[in-house]
Amino acid sequence: MSTPKVIRWGILATGGIAQTFSKDLLLDPKTRGVTSIQHTIVAAASSSGKERAVQFLKEVGAPSTARAYGSYEELVKDPEIDVVYVSTPHSHHYQNTMLCLEAGKNALVEKAFTVNAAQAKKLAEKAKEKNLFLMEAVWTRYFPLSYYVRDIITSGKLGNIQLVSSDNSISLDPEETMADGKHRMVNPDLAGGALLDCGIYALTWLFQTVYTTLPPAERKAPSVTSALKIYEPTGAADELSSMLLVFPRPGNKDVHAIATTSIRYSSDPLGDLSGGPACRVHGDKGEIQIFPPLYRPTKTRLILRDGTVEDKEWPQPGPGKGSGWFNGFGDGIQPEGEGQGMFWEADEVAYALIEGRKESPLLSWEESVVIMEVMDEVRKQGGLRFPEKIETTDFPVAL
Repeated sequence: MSTPKVIRWGILATGGIAQTFSKDLLLDPKTRGVTSIQHTIVAAASSSGKERAVQFLKEVGAPSTARAYGSYEELVKDPEIDVVYVSTPHSHHYQNTMLCLEAGKNALVEKAFTVNAAQAKKLAEKAKEKNLFLMEAVWTRYFPLSYYVRDIITSGKLGNIQLVSSDNSISLDPEETMADGKHRMVNPDLAGGALLDCGIYALTWLFQTVYTTLPPAERKAPSVTSALKIYEPTGAADELSSMLLVFPRPGNKDVHAIATTSIRYSSDPLGDLSGGPACRVHGDKGEIQIFPPLYRPTKTRLILRDGTVEDKEWPQPGPGKGSGWFNGFGDGIQPEGEGQGMFWEADEVAYALIEGRKESPLLSWEESVVIMEVMDEVRKQGGLRFPEKIETTDFPVAL
């Protein structure tokens, strides 16, 4: 049996999502049936200082040899790092990712990829210039569940797709829980709002069912009609965004797609799926439903006009009960021994590096740019613009 290829990660920023990703990253891949690769963390950096990076490495169970840095500049100079995971707020993604690319480092960048499409294009251009791997970390695309949904669509079981509806909303009670306006969800200096943070998942399900399922040569960007409601306490973040996208298809087969996102209501109010599916893909032969939360769905239902009804459960793998191991994000801790699911995207990165690929076919640079263009248009139609220092394509800019 061949020795697994080890991919050496650097973690840029040490917040909650970095902790969740890192714990999943360090799980034994055999728990999900993967034997050809292994992940390890060789370094982490915190803008708060080296002590925080030291603490982070201990919290996630990184190897004792992992190095702690007190600046991102130090991290990207580490010669033993194969790829950097960029987990800062999306307001900082452009600056932080450009830092990685300029230093010759491959990068996996948390969603939303950037603040605007111009920044996304610049990063793709730099990655191409430097011959580096670059991918937006929309982890949901790499779930077995997502492969199944895409396969159902490309198999023709649903017939011609007519309509996709998708909602990813969370009830945050922002005036109570974010009263100072500094939280990333409502702070314009962090590109706050529902659209870039939660809406990216609603859009992901529209795109990966209608756009990614086509051969690249047949994909066309959608038209966008939208409405956006501003969060009044900070005046420059959206609390509710609704989008109608029309994806052009030849032969009068255009697909309508609706995405909604909010920070005032939940897609699953009781947290038990009783509210029904959060995404429905309708074809002229039936539909497939994806149940919430759309960023980490674990249930689908296929309903066909021929009478077929097929429910599937998609639990995330991990070391299992009795392991004493837990992961999750924020207050959403998963059952004992069950992973969050972020290892699937890490595996995609590993395979790409081994194969010499510079992007993922399941979320190419081109598609990330098109999705950013959609969100640009939604913000334009709603009159939402963030501070120039986080909209700019200049580099470097201190944030």
